[in-house]
Amino acid sequence: MILDFTEIKRKISKKLDHKLLNDVIPFNPTAENIAYWIVQELAPFCYRADVQESPNNIATYEKDED
Repeated sequence: MILDFTEIKRKISKKLDHKLLNDVIPFNPTAENIAYWIVQELAPFCYRADVQESPNNIATYEKDED
């Protein structure tokens, strides 16, 4: 891990946790879009995010190698 979990919580969890996503983020809050947003928010330390909507429904965004 190259990014402290406290920093991840500050940038991601505090913005999204127990919030109405439509009021917090300026795009359609699908799992795919949220996974993409997480990678962008944590750049350059994060290259992949998995967002689980339900036990059998997971969206993954993986940044292409530059």
